[in-house]
Amino acid sequence: MALKIKLQRAGATHEPVYRVVVAEARGRRDGRFVEKLGTYLPKQKDAGKQLELDVERAEYWMSVGAKPTETSVSLIKRARKEAEASA
Repeated sequence: MALKIKLQRAGATHEPVYRVVVAEARGRRDGRFVEKLGTYLPKQKDAGKQLELDVERAEYWMSVGAKPTETSVSLIKRARKEAEASA
């Protein structure tokens, strides 16, 4: 079973909410997932509340073989920078 770290869309029309999840690579975009890693709110004005991601769990899943999508990679990098800035 190949796993991917990808975004799952939720929310209303013109008000997207994305969940960052670990799911089977061949599964549907909004289908079942193994674990929820965080949320991404692209329309949120406050940058601090826009991305909420468990970086440690994302790194764990990548170490076990889960491959992140391009968007997930950029969100993980951004979450790392935010975590370093706050620490």
